Amino acid sequence: MNEEERQNRQMIELLNELRVALPGVQILFAFLLTVPFSQGFQKVDGLQKNLYYATLLCTAASTVCLIAPGATHRLRFHQGDRAYIIDTAHKYMIAGLVFLALAIMLALVLITDVLYEDAAIFALPAAVGLLLVGLWFARPLLRGGPKERR
Repeated sequence: MNEEERQNRQMIELLNELRVALPGVQILFAFLLTVPFSQGFQKVDGLQKNLYYATLLCTAASTVCLIAPGATHRLRFHQGDRAYIIDTAHKYMIAGLVFLALAIMLALVLITDVLYEDAAIFALPAAVGLLLVGLWFARPLLRGGPKERR
């Protein structure tokens, strides 16, 4: 496989991965934008408002990072800068996933705080956090390279 074919494959795989992540983060962001305008939001305490806002900011950052590869592609494609587009999109996508994981965790802490008290506020979201870190980051990063798997 020559370099152009490899870059084409990388671009297609990256676009497919973005197609999975983008709808979820966009739905979460849209939902979070409506929450302060609901009647029950006025009943939340200071901690819950801070958790909500941190969740909103992480979701916004995730949205920005996951949409950035499209903007980079659009602005650099005609300059024949595919290697830069792929490298940058790779970094943006990882950053977007980190922010999305944080947003999911914060949303769970917020909802758990509204529903329950005491240790449950952090215990159950922490378990989901371990699952996120394990499946999204640790397991893929701890796997050896192709030569180590043989």
